[in-house]
Amino acid sequence: MLLKDIRDYQILFLGLFLVLGIGTRDWTLRPELIGVAIVTCVATQWILSLVTGHWSLANNIDAPAASRRVGQMANDKKQMPNLRSALITSLGLSLLLRADHWTTMAIAAVIAIASKFIFQVGDKHFFNPANFGIISALILTPDAWVSPGQWGEEWWYGLLFLGTGGMVLQRIGRWDTTAAFLGSYSLLEAIRNFWLGWTWDVYWHRLMSGSLLLFALFMITDPRSIPNSRIGRIVWAVCIAGLTFILRNYFFVSTAVFWALFALAPLSILLDVFWLAPRFAWQEKDEEAVVELLTPNS
Repeated sequence: MLLKDIRDYQILFLGLFLVLGIGTRDWTLRPELIGVAIVTCVATQWILSLVTGHWSLANNIDAPAASRRVGQMANDKKQMPNLRSALITSLGLSLLLRADHWTTMAIAAVIAIASKFIFQVGDKHFFNPANFGIISALILTPDAWVSPGQWGEEWWYGLLFLGTGGMVLQRIGRWDTTAAFLGSYSLLEAIRNFWLGWTWDVYWHRLMSGSLLLFALFMITDPRSIPNSRIGRIVWAVCIAGLTFILRNYFFVSTAVFWALFALAPLSILLDVFWLAPRFAWQEKDEEAVVELLTPNS
């Protein structure tokens, strides 16, 4: 049911941000590109879920009949909820990626969703889909770009992002990741600002970015691709903050946060080896029911 899953709130909030951006920031967004992103992401997710689901059942054809039925039920349940994730990815692409041609947006959408199925270790994908699609479009196409300053520096945007993002993070328990990233990055910028003798107006100007908050609250906190343990998430977020700081201030990369996340995404797998913890699951009740069905009666 709608709004029973925390991802429904993510979809609602990201859709709200998209409407606000178009209505109040005068973005040069074309409705047809938003439609392309949504349709392509959902279609790709559906097709790849069906393909991998049938492949998984084919590999377990020799399993007992009861186990095959449970496996089929699990695959059927996973296909529909996964469409929420695809919709979130499409909204993220629509918010952050700009392109001159619809084919560029379609390429980004297909690659974003496909990355979840291709880059896996132990049934866990380690790239954030929207981030992977954005970076792929920047590398592979000539007409893609990202505008980190599109939200400006108006304070009420920050309050809106903190309020809505905080609601989601409270439910999924990933405030530690956002706090570690923003705290580390803010500290590095403060040290640099003090070292250079700049006024603190410059410091706040560099931090009061709507895109930075969106990244910290909605992208870097994707619970299915980040480290499972709290200490792993904190180490990972600090590393991303450090690389973002270096890329932005010494290589003058305006989209540093996206490149930093892309470059350090595989590190989450290594951190999961160092610090073991249960993997996050969106549908815990459904998974518990499947486990009960698979467990022989004592």
